[in-house]
Amino acid sequence: MKLASTSLAVSLLSSVLLLTAQVATAQTTSPPSATATRPATTPPNQTSIPNESSPATATQTTGEGNRDPVVKKMNEDERHKVDTKGK
Repeated sequence: MKLASTSLAVSLLSSVLLLTAQVATAQTTSPPSATATRPATTPPNQTSIPNESSPATATQTTGEGNRDPVVKKMNEDERHKVDTKGK
């Protein structure tokens, strides 16, 4: 029993000492400086390189090929279902 009470006393004493040390450190530590970088008020110049191609027109395709008729039918069926019943 004496060993248990001794270890309890040592444990309590060490925790009190650690807590006191943390409080003392917190009081003596200076706050962080207020010199953080702020975002620019004007956006930086463009850094990406523009491509050399002309803008797309309404007659140019996007590269997508014709859909499979089965997929096209499924999409039409689902579109019709959404239009009539809703999501």
